[in-house]
Amino acid sequence: MKAFRLDELEAERAANDGAYLQFLRERNMSVGLYALDAGAADPQQPHGQDEVYFVVSGRAAITVGMETTEVARGSVVYVSAGVAHKFHHISEDLRVLVVFSPPEG
Repeated sequence: MKAFRLDELEAERAANDGAYLQFLRERNMSVGLYALDAGAADPQQPHGQDEVYFVVSGRAAITVGMETTEVARGSVVYVSAGVAHKFHHISEDLRVLVVFSPPEG
């Protein structure tokens, strides 16, 4: 078993001065914590993997392809591989768990 605490992951991510911390990598998936502060720009480019975003905290909008929706704590968004997507209008610091399948990179 591998178990993680969100507060510890957030501290590790912040200590590494990055918006993204991959904390689990297995044969068929990887999982990371993505952080964007209120007002920040999301620099993401389309990925070669399918993704699932689970919003842990914060508020924003996300555009996937041509569709836009508001997200907040508890929101889950699926993004197909290769589809352009970005968080925007981030009104509260955003913390998102990201599952990639197959693993990122």
